[in-house]
Amino acid sequence: MKKGSRHNILILLFLFVCITAPAQKQKPKNESWYDEKLLHFGFSIGFNSMDFRITPSQDYLRKDSLYPEVSRLNPGINIQIVTDLRTGRYWDLRFLPGVSFGQRSVRYYKVPGEKDGDPELFNVRQRLESSYLEFPLLLKYKGERLNNARPYVIGGLNFRYDLAARKEFDDEKPVYIRLKRPDLYYETGAGLDFYLRYFKLSVELKMSNGLSDIIAREGEARHPEFRNAIEKMRSQIWILAFHFE
Repeated sequence: MKKGSRHNILILLFLFVCITAPAQKQKPKNESWYDEKLLHFGFSIGFNSMDFRITPSQDYLRKDSLYPEVSRLNPGINIQIVTDLRTGRYWDLRFLPGVSFGQRSVRYYKVPGEKDGDPELFNVRQRLESSYLEFPLLLKYKGERLNNARPYVIGGLNFRYDLAARKEFDDEKPVYIRLKRPDLYYETGAGLDFYLRYFKLSVELKMSNGLSDIIAREGEARHPEFRNAIEKMRSQIWILAFHFE
């Protein structure tokens, strides 16, 4: 190798070290006494988007049958109290009781025969509002802390009770389908802990899936075809939460 080439390589290595060395310096860490405690508390505010996973009845394949789908997703809000139990260096057990509010809309299409053209929008849509009491019990696994941030993943179960469910059938409003009140969800998600000077802020994205069919089948309805067009309907909720601890 020529002397000039070796010189150029040394200069490049020196510049690389000079540029990257400041980035490798350890930044001052904010104290995290709350992270070392066996038990600590906080509160959480979040935003949700509620959805349904609908399995249409096989009858929708017949001529002039009804095909249901979720037509619109609307933002909702979550408010929770955080109770965190430190079970190990990387593990926390979290209980976050609270309330959440949101709504979903189900719209019906008429499915014509093969020679009748494209599906026609049927002028029936029901808005379903939900006001949940929720009791999630979650396990949190934390990665290594990097300066004042720490990634984590979370998962567990959440029991929700819908205070706004099971309204009476009303063809004028309209209320063609009704929901059951209780449901059990499994939840998975990930987030980042940010260690600030006086508290910890966590930003978390989580998916919550209901385990049971929440269509209420009992009760007399003037138009049972709307209820019968749905074989199963499970709840699904996406949540963006901000925890202050």
